[in-house]
Amino acid sequence: MASVIVPGVVEQLTPWVRRVTAPNPGVMTGPGTNAYIVGIDDLALIDPGPDIEAHQRALLAIVGTRLRWILCTHTHTDHSPGARALKAATGAQVIGRPTPLHGRQDATFAPDRVPENGDVINCGTFKLRVVHTPGHASNHLCYLLDQEKILFTGDHVMQGSTVVITPPDGDMVAYLRSLEALLSLEMERIAPGHGYLIDKPHDEARRLIAHRLKREQTVIDAFAAFNPGTVEELVSVAYSDTPLHLHPVAQRSLHSHLLKLEKEGRVAQRGERWSLLN
Repeated sequence: MASVIVPGVVEQLTPWVRRVTAPNPGVMTGPGTNAYIVGIDDLALIDPGPDIEAHQRALLAIVGTRLRWILCTHTHTDHSPGARALKAATGAQVIGRPTPLHGRQDATFAPDRVPENGDVINCGTFKLRVVHTPGHASNHLCYLLDQEKILFTGDHVMQGSTVVITPPDGDMVAYLRSLEALLSLEMERIAPGHGYLIDKPHDEARRLIAHRLKREQTVIDAFAAFNPGTVEELVSVAYSDTPLHLHPVAQRSLHSHLLKLEKEGRVAQRGERWSLLN
């Protein structure tokens, strides 16, 4: 494994998988969005990434005329917009679920095939099994490479960071349920949408579940300071361990935690204020 992820550089991760990272590093994207090229002869590309011409040129230089399938984990704008240019250049089949109506998503995404949970994408010499994992996005999919037991997780599981859950398309209840679904998969590594390969994937899923439930408790505890409280007030306590410049992002996940607690009858909203119920 390289010590540093460099955008545009091809990394051979396994005999079947190469990674090329887009030049879009940032707070939300880490080193950048990973595109994965799967296969030896006919190729599949998982997450073509943002609409950045240099990134699309880099990918085309690698896949040439052998690209047959373009698979998107979800339609956030750092993951799927590149599908349109790559399809135009190669004629590859675009696979993924349609763009949700709400949220800042990729309006250009036009899948040729809409897979369901459990579907198998037969790519000749290899197969990709579809796992529907709503939570970060309602249309989020993971893909399991049977040959090497690698799960491509997009933003469902990220390396080096936790995932932001932004309502209304993001849903904390669905996200926790989707993390639990990973525990039954026969997988040996995770290839995330941002960062490096993750070993011990089941341990990572358990860690993320525990982290979310611990954060949920800090949200509940924050009501000791503000009850009722606004999202802005509650985040100052519940995310006191998070740098202040990240609090606007943290507010999204806190809001999703509150919506989960509301469904469970533990909190109630009135106007912009939330109250903890006895």
